[in-house]
Amino acid sequence: MCKVLRRLFWLALLGGAGYGAYAAWQRKHEPQPNGPPEWPPFDETTDGTQSAAPPVTLGDPPSDAADAADGAGPVTSFADLGEPGSANGDGASSDRRWVEPVDGECPPGYPIKGNDNSGIYHVPGGRFYARTVPERCYATEADAEADGYRRAKA
Repeated sequence: MCKVLRRLFWLALLGGAGYGAYAAWQRKHEPQPNGPPEWPPFDETTDGTQSAAPPVTLGDPPSDAADAADGAGPVTSFADLGEPGSANGDGASSDRRWVEPVDGECPPGYPIKGNDNSGIYHVPGGRFYARTVPERCYATEADAEADGYRRAKA
């Protein structure tokens, strides 16, 4: 019995060494790519040219005449946000219930942190409020619930 186990051990050892040598030979002889990697093409437009969406930056002017008419341009600072529930501080109601966090923090007037991955919102004083990195910031719990979030249990 011991003699059979010894032979199996040596056979396995030789097989492992042979496999290692074969794998090293394969790595040495695999084809090398020529030049930089090729990326998939952009979507083609109807005239056959390629296009991509232009990058949007924080300070861009309003994109269409409707935005220009009501003054609802991009948010460039906390002062542009105005009071919760208003559009740019002019007192008119806004359809948007939430704002983007700035530098990982919710702006003043929007203390409720929403997490898209879990669908949970955190209120100040909650157990995990300080640890939560917001993806959306809400002024009221009703706004967060209207967007489909639920309150954190802890």
